[in-house]
Amino acid sequence: MRYLTDRKRAVGKGASGTGPEHHWWMSASAVALAFMIPTWLYIVGTTLGADQQTVITTFSQPFPAILTALVVIVGMRHFAKGTEIWIEDYIHGTAAKATKIAMHSLAYVIMATALYALGKMVFIGLLLGN
Repeated sequence: MRYLTDRKRAVGKGASGTGPEHHWWMSASAVALAFMIPTWLYIVGTTLGADQQTVITTFSQPFPAILTALVVIVGMRHFAKGTEIWIEDYIHGTAAKATKIAMHSLAYVIMATALYALGKMVFIGLLLGN
């Protein structure tokens, strides 16, 4: 006869499996985003309505380019991990696996697209001598 404690039955199920590191990642990324996004919104706000040359000049500078890259990377990882927990809570079976794959793929496609556009602006800015 096997004697299983309540803890042994719970290990590997739900939040007991990856709860602490997931919680700390989400907390740390949320705090980082809380500091980065207002600054990034100010930078983006200053370029709204400006011509293409001004936008390229702004985003070819080191601080706006690095901040934008960080916002995109940390934001999309935060999105992917957040949707993963949501999916684990509300969707089960094969649909859960397919939805997790779709959400992670969406996050990486957005990340790649944004970083490509940022890189293109930076290199155009370098070529133009800004």
